[in-house]
Amino acid sequence: MKASWDIFCSVVDNYGDVGVTWRLARQLVAEHGVGVRLWIDDLAAFVRLCPEASLEAAEQWQDGVQICHWPETWGAADIPDVVLEAFACRLPTGYIDAMLQRSPRPLWLNLDYLSAEEWVTGCHGLPSLQSNGLKKFFFFPGFQDATGGLLREKGLVEQCQAFQHDRSAQRDFLQEMGVKPNDGARLISVFAYENPALGSWLERLASDSRENHVLVPEGRVLGDFQRWFGNQDLQVGAVQTRGSLTVQVLPFVRQERYDRLLWCCDFNIVRGEDSFVRAQWAARPMLWHIYQQEDEAHLPKLEAFLALYLAGLSPAAAQALGSLWRGWNRGLDLGESWQAVLIHEAEIERHARRWCLERASQTDLAAALVQFYRNSL
Repeated sequence: MKASWDIFCSVVDNYGDVGVTWRLARQLVAEHGVGVRLWIDDLAAFVRLCPEASLEAAEQWQDGVQICHWPETWGAADIPDVVLEAFACRLPTGYIDAMLQRSPRPLWLNLDYLSAEEWVTGCHGLPSLQSNGLKKFFFFPGFQDATGGLLREKGLVEQCQAFQHDRSAQRDFLQEMGVKPNDGARLISVFAYENPALGSWLERLASDSRENHVLVPEGRVLGDFQRWFGNQDLQVGAVQTRGSLTVQVLPFVRQERYDRLLWCCDFNIVRGEDSFVRAQWAARPMLWHIYQQEDEAHLPKLEAFLALYLAGLSPAAAQALGSLWRGWNRGLDLGESWQAVLIHEAEIERHARRWCLERASQTDLAAALVQFYRNSL
């Protein structure tokens, strides 16, 4: 009999939380043959990722996953073999009471946020005894072997490599998206949070000797682009050009198409957690706009990742890329740091491919979760 899993997702960062749990749920079903119920408290965010889903249904099936609306008032539900609360969301009290009554009791996992901080390796997999007698285990995704790894579907890296070696496939995909960059143009994707310093970067792109075609999936950063263009109304499909810079607004697309967009681009700017990991699998130069927290608590997390990611670069290239990341996340002028990155563009591109392959040699997150469950039996 196949194992049953419940995954709980409370949508905080629009699409990041639901994006991660939706990918994980599908992979558990497709590659590990388990039954998954995904409980989501905001179906509107899910429908953006899965357009064929219903906004109103209390229960529905999508890609082999049972999608359930997580109601404000909890009703009765049977308890599965594994209960996974994503990103420290709080399980309903009635559900926890039912967990206590189940025999054997389920494996309770807290899938935490992705972090490269050193303490993560020491805390990964540790139990936490609850006052009611239940035991909860902390499960940390990560970039090192002593963590739970990263979300990566079987064959993903190979699919990406084949796509990136097929110019006609890339051209056809971009044309489907309405994108027709000029020959030789640098293609850049920007899926980011608001950034007051964006204009300094756009100015540098516009004055570049090489053409730059920037693709902006609709999202929070779009307002900054609009202001730079003199409050032009940048709706989906809009194309604006100034100097060497062309900016094109794309519709919000499902995850598989966003992956291919990342694979097509020469440089990817991403945010949060889900797109951050997908940009790493794209094996292209990238920048991470980390989710901002109070008292700048996010900056040590940024530095922890940079310490790992920049380690394989020459000192000059590491300095250039690190300055760009820090400047973007601190709202500083980006012109000089972007120019410095371009000087080391070829080296940074080689490094991105190497980083991707190194991470792909590790156990992926879904497989690590399944193995953890099997070891608990």
